[in-house]
Amino acid sequence: MTTFDLNGQAVATGPHVNLLAALRDELNVLSPKDGCSPSGQCGCCTVLINGKARVACQTSLEKVEGATVTTLEGLDDQERLRYAEAFAAHGALQCGFCTPGIVMRAKALIDKKGPELTRNDAQRHLGAHLCRCTGYVSILDAVETLAAGETPVALPLGGLGTSGAKYEAAELALGDRPFIDDLYPEGLLHAALHLAAHARADILAIDTTAAQAVAGVQQIFTAADVPGDLKVGIIYTDWPVFIPVGGRTSYLGDVLAMVVAETREIARQAAELIEVNYRPLPVFNDPVLALASDEDAVWGLDGNTLSHSVYARGDVEVALESSSHVVEEIFQTQRIEHAFLEPESTLAAPTGDGNLHVWSGGQGVWDDRNQIAAVLNLPHEKITVELVSNGGAFGGKEDMSNQAQTALAAWLLQAPVRCTLSRNESFLMHAKRHPIRMAYRAGCDTDGKLTGLWVRMIGDSGPYASVGMKVLERAAGHASGPYVVPNIDVEATAVRTNNPVCGAFRGFGANQAQFAMEGVMDRLAEKVGISGWEMRNRNVISPGVVWGPGQIMDDGCLGARACLDEVKEAYHQAKADGKPVGLGLGLKNSGLGNGFNEIARAVVRFRTDGQVEVRHCWTEMGQGIHTVARQVAVEELGIESNRIEVIVDTTRELGNGQTTGSRGTLMGAGSVADACRIALADGCQEEIDYLGEYRVDWTNALEDGVENPILHSTFGYAAQMVILDPETGDVEHVVAAHDVGRAVNPLLCQGQVEGAVHMGLGYALTEGFPVDENGRPTNDTLRKLGILRPSAMPTVDVRLLECPQPDSPYGIKGVGEIGLVPTAGAVAAALRSYDGQWRNELPLNAPDQRDHWAPWDGR
Repeated sequence: MTTFDLNGQAVATGPHVNLLAALRDELNVLSPKDGCSPSGQCGCCTVLINGKARVACQTSLEKVEGATVTTLEGLDDQERLRYAEAFAAHGALQCGFCTPGIVMRAKALIDKKGPELTRNDAQRHLGAHLCRCTGYVSILDAVETLAAGETPVALPLGGLGTSGAKYEAAELALGDRPFIDDLYPEGLLHAALHLAAHARADILAIDTTAAQAVAGVQQIFTAADVPGDLKVGIIYTDWPVFIPVGGRTSYLGDVLAMVVAETREIARQAAELIEVNYRPLPVFNDPVLALASDEDAVWGLDGNTLSHSVYARGDVEVALESSSHVVEEIFQTQRIEHAFLEPESTLAAPTGDGNLHVWSGGQGVWDDRNQIAAVLNLPHEKITVELVSNGGAFGGKEDMSNQAQTALAAWLLQAPVRCTLSRNESFLMHAKRHPIRMAYRAGCDTDGKLTGLWVRMIGDSGPYASVGMKVLERAAGHASGPYVVPNIDVEATAVRTNNPVCGAFRGFGANQAQFAMEGVMDRLAEKVGISGWEMRNRNVISPGVVWGPGQIMDDGCLGARACLDEVKEAYHQAKADGKPVGLGLGLKNSGLGNGFNEIARAVVRFRTDGQVEVRHCWTEMGQGIHTVARQVAVEELGIESNRIEVIVDTTRELGNGQTTGSRGTLMGAGSVADACRIALADGCQEEIDYLGEYRVDWTNALEDGVENPILHSTFGYAAQMVILDPETGDVEHVVAAHDVGRAVNPLLCQGQVEGAVHMGLGYALTEGFPVDENGRPTNDTLRKLGILRPSAMPTVDVRLLECPQPDSPYGIKGVGEIGLVPTAGAVAAALRSYDGQWRNELPLNAPDQRDHWAPWDGR
């Protein structure tokens, strides 16, 4: 036994792998979160030990014998309130998973230094923490305020345009709002997965004898236990939930077995004892070679081409031949890990009426329900999936991770089962950002007006579809950026390999394509002899022009020029000051588009206790969709926000696929507003579901053959200007002008942009997730990913513009996806200004984070 003082009480605990496990699994102290144990690289589990900030997952129980341990639960009510209000008022949290650890670090710093704590000191000490959402700017604002002894009070949440605190901000800041791994129902069992040891190998046998013999193991499940469909998927059902004996692994995230045991530690120990007899096969780790091969990379699937997106207008070859200036370049982007701070977790439990309840953090809980039902061979109505707002996603929680396996175990055992992935399992399993190689040929006339654009792209999509075909389709559609190009010829191919699956990630192909297009614009500008700003000014889209695949742009595209004009003065001033400066201009669609029939639904219900339920179909993952829903209800109903409770579960048929493509705010606002107006028309009667909806059912698919297709209903626009330190070449300042159509909550909008700039700078400079010749990621810890820490984050000047989108709810366009689309191009241009070198490959400053493919020029 280990004894220590915990939050003023003497406690004794049994053996555990570290202090974090003791706190969470035995002592029910849940504010310290497990984001990466036992590596200690995220800071989410920070506690105070004898008054000093320490990472609990790196602290053995021997080190706390007789010590004093303090967590957020142990602070007095006044101090808890002060920290919660400061973080809420500054918008210093989004998903909130990392926040309790950061609060404890801030407390340690403030207790030690008080008002002498400088922003630079805080920035340096917060280097022990990762926040993937905020970009740290607002966190440092909050810490600075607290150190000065000030207690800012968050504005009350009002209607549209007000900057009130986000939904559940205080509870998240203090670690009181539970994530899935914080839920402990009576009789809970724990599950652990056994993943593939080879990225491509035949499975000859699976021996669970040794694992089954471990005391505390309840059951081990394999493909043989699946009563329904073995494969799932958002678009194509090609992703096996287990690889059976006689099957073949296709990447290292394939699941072979699940162990269910009395404790997490027993389950994980037993999972390692499962013995698998493999016949290893050659691994396809290069999409260029996979595309050329006649051998199938993936078990049960024909061919290695996942998709091929094509469109053309005019005669590109004639246009390029007659152009005054032509550039021809090959650009390459890298694979990126989402690195959301909360690893994937699922809880499932049988209900008393013979049904199954699943708690999911996925980005589309109705899709989760439907796929789980197919795996269990049950009708949909026997399964309810409830959203537990997750600790970050960015697209990486669209595909199911462990939902199906956990639901299977709970259903067959008729007991509650939870499975939470380790950080390494998360790295291996979920989809990443696509690495894409892009061959560009572009021309312009003597005045710098674009004449023609020829583009070929090849993307590594990994083995299973996910939404890979849509990412390459989106990259193709956005290949020309926000510019007028009279002649264009684009092809993009998604290739199946045995590398990690690639799918949705903030930007969704648009950022890869526009890194290349912005590089083309800067090279042409030099040939013409004009600035990067002027080159963009002469080619930016305007209402009535034909864009990209042929869409005629509406008045919403006025935002592109507005963003460009917004940064003009700062851009020219930086150049006049002799600063290395780069500019990026981007656009990104909101919604799915491409002919998809999008119908979002919401319910407003007035309860007899005076509260108002707002139910919608989107996942809250830090971006603030629950806050948006609440603000729309306040706007339309004229009631106080504290009367509104936001709920997402599958008890109503509201689902419209995944929370993706910046469509949550756009379509969520439209459907909630419609429900509110219907309720008002009926007198807001109690205990009635008032159902509203918002539709986007007028877009065309790329392959429809329409001369001027409406591919997307809405676009967001952004210009970002990057200034470097002329001595070091480090990024010192970013100006980010973003047209959001309508800022529902300016505070949250600003936080989205700051977080996106942080993510975009990492994407541009240092981040990567390369694989070796066996398809195994070479980065196995958070620190190796190259994510920028607080000390590397420059100042950011966010400028929100509101050029309303015609016919969209309140003129909304969205902000999440567009946030990092222009960043990499701007950084590359700034580095060119700094040292005279053109750069074509991401990350710009970390070549060891890149994959290396066979030669390919798209011809």
